Amino acid sequence: MIPLKLTQVGNSIGAVFPKEALHELRAAKGDTLYLTRAPDGSLRISAYDDNVQRQIDLGEQLMDEHREVFRALAK
Repeated sequence: MIPLKLTQVGNSIGAVFPKEALHELRAAKGDTLYLTRAPDGSLRISAYDDNVQRQIDLGEQLMDEHREVFRALAK
């Protein structure tokens, strides 16, 4: 577990990431990070990845195109 320090940044609150965390995220100053909720309810921080987004988009397209097949399989 890597602790993050919260600090005042103008009227907002910012998180200070240690170099170790930035390295693990492959993130640098100016990058955008995303906070997502996992199925177990926990929160996860990740850097944007074009490849992952393309895979998600393709998966959603596949599910839309074959909605009836997935419904039948779910029974």
